[in-house]
Amino acid sequence: MKAKPAKRVLLATVVLTVLPLAVSCGDQKPEGAGGSTAAGPPALARSGAHLVITTENGLLLRPTDGRRVTVDDRADGDWSYDDDTWTLDLSCADRDRDGERERREQACPRMPYVKVPDGVSVTVSARNAGVDVAGLAAALDVTTVNGDVTVTRSGKDDAPVRLVTRNGSVRATALDAGRLHAATTNGDVILACATAPSDVTARTTNGSVGVTVAPDAPAYRVAAGTENGRATVDVPTSDDREGPAMTLTTVNGDVDVRRD
Repeated sequence: MKAKPAKRVLLATVVLTVLPLAVSCGDQKPEGAGGSTAAGPPALARSGAHLVITTENGLLLRPTDGRRVTVDDRADGDWSYDDDTWTLDLSCADRDRDGERERREQACPRMPYVKVPDGVSVTVSARNAGVDVAGLAAALDVTTVNGDVTVTRSGKDDAPVRLVTRNGSVRATALDAGRLHAATTNGDVILACATAPSDVTARTTNGSVGVTVAPDAPAYRVAAGTENGRATVDVPTSDDREGPAMTLTTVNGDVDVRRD
């Protein structure tokens, strides 16, 4: 008759020992697994990882030495993910509800920074401010409205780069791209490439278009046009429909393409 209480004590001991382990493991999600929300910045070291950033303001995009995305702590960020695509929604909603003193001390910047591991492709959707990218070796898709897109020493020579705004200029220096698309409505499109993209499309309506490619760039099939301005083509040209191509257009402004 004394054996039964001993069994009860032993069972209770086992349950109490296992329970903390189950709790500690249950909050973890495997890196890259599918899901709707994530607690914080992920580690994006795997090949094929893609980061999508949305914001109602502008953005500074910079590289990081580590594996994890770093977000300006003065801004608020909500994370979600699906397979290899992680989405960061930047906002200042929580800061707007804080007291006046904390708003002054922790003011949410108009262009918060996000630092990204090397090789992670990035898509940015911003509004009412500029997007500035520097030193990021990755495929890029950057869009804003009412602001400039500025890119320096970024892109990859075997990956696409897309830079688009409306009511602002697109300016790039030391740009790498396999394929390059840049566009605005009211502003200039000025692109200085460190390499020779296989396909270049650059257009605006009210502004100039200028494209510079590497000194060893091949001959391009060039279509350069403007209605109110001049078009200057100073690169080797070709009629090969299968070779590298450029389409450069504006309405009110000049078009200029040359080798560095």
